[in-house]
Amino acid sequence: MRSNLFAAPHILLLALTCSSVNASGPFTPSASARSPAVDVRVVADEAEAVLSILSKKRAGQPVTDADWQRLFTSEGYVRLKARETSMQRPFEEADFKAFVLSGALEARAKALEETLERWKRADVSRAAGRALAYLPKRAIIRAKIYPSIKPRDNSFVFEVKTDPAIFLYLDEGVTGEQFENTLAHELHHIGYGGSCPSKAVAEEVSRMPRGARDAGSWIGAFGEGLAMLAAAGGPDIHPHLASKPEERKRWDLDMANFNDDLMKVDKFLLDVLEKRLSEEEEQKRGFEFFGVQGPWYTVGWKMASIIEKTFGRAKLIESACDKRKLLAVYNDAARKVNGSGRGELALWSASLVDRVSR
Repeated sequence: MRSNLFAAPHILLLALTCSSVNASGPFTPSASARSPAVDVRVVADEAEAVLSILSKKRAGQPVTDADWQRLFTSEGYVRLKARETSMQRPFEEADFKAFVLSGALEARAKALEETLERWKRADVSRAAGRALAYLPKRAIIRAKIYPSIKPRDNSFVFEVKTDPAIFLYLDEGVTGEQFENTLAHELHHIGYGGSCPSKAVAEEVSRMPRGARDAGSWIGAFGEGLAMLAAAGGPDIHPHLASKPEERKRWDLDMANFNDDLMKVDKFLLDVLEKRLSEEEEQKRGFEFFGVQGPWYTVGWKMASIIEKTFGRAKLIESACDKRKLLAVYNDAARKVNGSGRGELALWSASLVDRVSR
């Protein structure tokens, strides 16, 4: 899939996951955040309906038609079904019933209940604040968060431009702190999609040659790294501070390959610029850089961190919102770091920077 130079990272992810929202259950005050710049709420009605059925099953009580209707009319289920069917995936009530009544899900019921309660207590306001700190002053974040109990264990955004939704697979292995970090990451994507680029910049980009626009579209995927930085709260905070030890170790090992990974992405972007790839080859290679948290995350995070430490956060936000500037600004920052003897950072090739920056 191709899009313009400033496609929000999750617009690219729509092709991968295929990769925003009012009925809700009772929540603590921390489960919502409302201000002129933020309208974010957690809507857990689908998960609560599933857990209610599981509770009845454990107690030996009959599950009634009213119980199933509560589930199938819940906002979370209705929107989940709309998303799956928009991807031409089968999504039948009979199949979902079988999933809910499965022994495997019943065995997880107690842990899922406890997890949902932890997630409800997450500080949504703080997560939104972290996201806003790395967005333009005009940014507004509007979204609904759906903790979901469902057969597929993926998380994704949906209807970003119209009714922004974030579906998060209810995972009993995720702590409240990890959930808050994920919220900040996804809310940054939502806020970015609604505030970047400016109308004037978008019009200028639309007149760029096709190859430059396509390369710029992929440069937008570095927004994953920027969202990692925002979710952590700054360049001096490890982006996996709240993660499991194995996840932090994987990140650190991948970060050690920063220079090599930057050069691999450089070659890919030049191939896109020169139209040396078929659309299928371009998609395959570009999406390989997502991985679990591949170069779109690691290289993007380090670029953003170096720009912020060298030139300040305002410069980082400016270059993130006008991707024509991002690679050039990073190169300028990296040269300063290299010149000071504090590192040997790889640079983007001059031909790539020149053609994307014009």
